[in-house]
Amino acid sequence: MIALLVSFLLLWGFTLGPVAEAAVFFDTRPSLSAKSESQLEPWTNITLTCKAQLVTMDFELLKDGTSQELVHLHSPTIKHQFLLTGDIWGLYRCRSGLSNDGWTELSNLVEVTGPKSLPSPWLSTEPVSWITPGLNATLVCHGGLQGVTFLLRRKGDDAFLEVAKAGEDVEATFLVHKAGDYSCTYRTHAAGTPSDPSAPVTIKELAAPPPPALNVDRESAGILRPGDKATLVCVAPLSGVEFQLRQGEKELPVPRSSSNPDRTYFHLEALAPRDSRPYYTCRYRLWNQQSAWSEDSKPAELIVSNEQLPAPELLAQPASRSPEPGALVRLRCLGPLVGMRFALVREDAGGRRVHRVLSPAGTEATFELRNVSVADSANYSCVYVDPEPPFSGSVPSASVELQVEGPPPRPRLRALWSGAVTPGRDAVLRCEGLVPDVTFELLRVGDTKPLERLHAIHPSADLTLTYVGPQHAGNYSCRYRSWWPNRFESELSDPVQLLVAGA
Repeated sequence: MIALLVSFLLLWGFTLGPVAEAAVFFDTRPSLSAKSESQLEPWTNITLTCKAQLVTMDFELLKDGTSQELVHLHSPTIKHQFLLTGDIWGLYRCRSGLSNDGWTELSNLVEVTGPKSLPSPWLSTEPVSWITPGLNATLVCHGGLQGVTFLLRRKGDDAFLEVAKAGEDVEATFLVHKAGDYSCTYRTHAAGTPSDPSAPVTIKELAAPPPPALNVDRESAGILRPGDKATLVCVAPLSGVEFQLRQGEKELPVPRSSSNPDRTYFHLEALAPRDSRPYYTCRYRLWNQQSAWSEDSKPAELIVSNEQLPAPELLAQPASRSPEPGALVRLRCLGPLVGMRFALVREDAGGRRVHRVLSPAGTEATFELRNVSVADSANYSCVYVDPEPPFSGSVPSASVELQVEGPPPRPRLRALWSGAVTPGRDAVLRCEGLVPDVTFELLRVGDTKPLERLHAIHPSADLTLTYVGPQHAGNYSCRYRSWWPNRFESELSDPVQLLVAGA
């Protein structure tokens, strides 16, 4: 029998970033781990255990992207063991049955390879990859074989070595107090040769935590009137922190609410014209009062106008209601006073919202819409506000309508790999467009139903074919679309060919 060894590659990570709304989500994916009859010879008599999140009678083991063994039990259980026999080299995942005759998503990945060099574990940070006064980082080394011992090292520090036994989840946790480049390995027994190291993880030391993001809530994104309410959303890169809203150097003790532990909503009541300036910022810190405040967020701005100043004039260049796709359109807002703050307002099916704000030296602000497409179709107007007392604002200008015909620019699809994809690995394709805040779709050439779909704020997205098998070989294209506020769909990109090794 050919000698074999098991290692674990965890394929999901910790994602941070703003989302529109918090949602309750229960992860039904099972976990997959390996157990050997002997830690001295971990490549013999290997059993894979698929542990479900909910009791079930159905389990499936997959190898190299294709079904290997399907099991229907006589009574519900939480886990099932698969004994590997024959030619067992490969990349394994499992899934468990759901009550509606469906299946969960695939488990983590377990790799079975030869014993000459132990495959690498995977090292991740929780919750962040930096340390500050009062906040340490946690490193988690993930492995797939039960009973191994993990070793953590810091680059350039021969004296540093942390050792931990794998827990029930075949991973070990290390608390990190110093900055540096860390990697981890594992060994199956005390005299055993350690595995290849994980990819390095860099822990940075910062004087203050990095800034949060502060945004104006969609309902407050238009031109506001004195007495209106407004909501600002502050999102931190980690959960369970204390937030603070500021205006200049002054803290604003306003009412707040939260639907997610990484963010808070600041509710401003009865706005006055002066609330257009100065800008708002937010920051956060751990609930420990001794910890440092983060850096301030980028400023967010509210535009409040009492409409006591005369309306400006908005002109479009070229002066066409239907500019050519890809053209540069300049929207010139002309006011009667110098030193004003000008806001371009966009109005479409999604409502009225401030599109851009400028502070020109003279009496005219020029807003540029580059590479216009159907996504820019809307009615535009502008206002100006005085940033100095008494903080008056203007009546809105007359609207300028833009209707750009035809589909948006065609995207480009790129493969983020070279050569043929190894069965059982993921294939990532990057779809690059020119329009932000759209939904990207990956399609197999000749099919109409998308295989993958992802909404992205930026004008590109990485679309992943998970756990590729021989059945995935073929040509793929991508497109992007929007259902709101403007409905449009791009043409398909040129195709990219996916080759699967051995197929």
